Amino acid sequence: MDINNLPDDKDALKDIVADYHQQLIYLQEKLNFLQKAIYGSKSDKKPKCGSKETWPMMPGLVEMETEVETPQEKTITIPEHSRKKRGRKPIPKDLPRKDIIHDLSGEEKICPCGVELSPIGQEVSEKLDYIPARLIVNRYIRLKYACKNCEGAEDDQGAVKIAPMPEQLIPQGIVTPGLMAHIITAKFVDGLPFYRQCKQLLRLGIDISRSTMVSWAMHAARVCEPFLDLFKKEIMLGFQVGIDETPVQVLDEPGRSNTSKSYMWVFLGGHPENPTVLYDYHPTRSGLALDFLQDYQGYIQSDGYAVYNDLGDKPGIFHVGCLAHVRRKFMDVVKLSKKQKHKGGTAQEILNLIAKLYILEQSFETRKLKPDRIQEERQEKSIPILNQIKTLLDERSKTTPDKSKLGTAINYALNQWDRVVRYTLDGRLRPDNNLVENAIRPFALGRKNWLFAGHPNGAKAGAMYFSLVETAKKNGLEPYAYLRHLFENLPLAKTEQDLKALMPQYIDPEVLPSPTAC
Repeated sequence: MDINNLPDDKDALKDIVADYHQQLIYLQEKLNFLQKAIYGSKSDKKPKCGSKETWPMMPGLVEMETEVETPQEKTITIPEHSRKKRGRKPIPKDLPRKDIIHDLSGEEKICPCGVELSPIGQEVSEKLDYIPARLIVNRYIRLKYACKNCEGAEDDQGAVKIAPMPEQLIPQGIVTPGLMAHIITAKFVDGLPFYRQCKQLLRLGIDISRSTMVSWAMHAARVCEPFLDLFKKEIMLGFQVGIDETPVQVLDEPGRSNTSKSYMWVFLGGHPENPTVLYDYHPTRSGLALDFLQDYQGYIQSDGYAVYNDLGDKPGIFHVGCLAHVRRKFMDVVKLSKKQKHKGGTAQEILNLIAKLYILEQSFETRKLKPDRIQEERQEKSIPILNQIKTLLDERSKTTPDKSKLGTAINYALNQWDRVVRYTLDGRLRPDNNLVENAIRPFALGRKNWLFAGHPNGAKAGAMYFSLVETAKKNGLEPYAYLRHLFENLPLAKTEQDLKALMPQYIDPEVLPSPTAC
């Protein structure tokens, strides 16, 4: 606005000053938040300024404080629990042992009285040693046979016979299931790019190029492709599907620039006792979730991204929100405060009430309540707390500027409220989508090392491997042992039942060998 053309009306001037003041507050908050994001702590840990409690079911959160209740508030009694004393974990018994004997000298075995000492026992101290990995070469020796009596005969009775080569994951390559499992585990579990693995192998005396490694991984991924449809069927069988997505840069995406963002989607569902994690690559952030769950009936749980709204409008689908995302918005407000030791403010009040909800959830887990009982207690204890939060949100929304950080948090919570409280309707549901975020975190951590995918086919192969290893981990399987078992037996699988038997959801962990025995 041109300051030379300001209106003469005092009320109009006040309105202009008020608008600029609100904009100044908004820009200052935004600047503080960006500075906090760049230079501040990334944890959701709250400042120490009162009683400390452990916040359950919130990854990355170490401690929190709860507001001191007034005498008029209802007191919630949480059962006591015991905590195991921490100490050094024992060395696994299946690791090989090497005995190093330390004995006395001949002179030291003689007692001052002149009699030789008799052994009465021993003391054993165990210490871990490390032996660098070593490569071995498997020689497949196939014996040939021929009939000397038929040698030179015109018919083929004297033809040479030789034992067939066993089925191989990559028939023309030198890679074995063990080496393939190691390469995939290092890349998609440990986040070690292929070029670093090449350097490691070179130190062990073998020169394998990065392009060869990529070729092996792409070939194995094509062999594993049938698992994608099987995993999707497993997810559709569950009562709930959790959804999340994270960006990934793909360099050679057709029709798009190298700076365009593609997305890796994650779906978590299936039977609660045998969960399934499915990664799916898509060049955009819209459309995939709706297509993927086209025929699904049940609960879906997600954050507040607008693309998920269409899912909630479909008949038979009940959209559940994420309380953790609501909490995160108010944590951003608290982090902006320079006086973090000061207890008060709307954001702090909301966080304290959310804390009570999670303490209740922890008590349900501690007491191992069944879903029906959890639903009853949520209706009795959680709903009143949620009503307190809603009342507070409605009141403060009238006096808080929409563009302020607090106003953004309040509006987000109000817009998502109907979905956020829906978890109280079914005891099997969780108040947040953290399990899916935990499943997508390994991809985000690995992305910091390998940065991008070179081609859409590489991104799809990565989605396949992440689906296998994350589902294996969810079902209590050690990733390397599972992948080795899979690559050894996958060439023999001819039917859908054979493939299903190799899925991590249906393999007993006891069947797989220990990694030290592989």
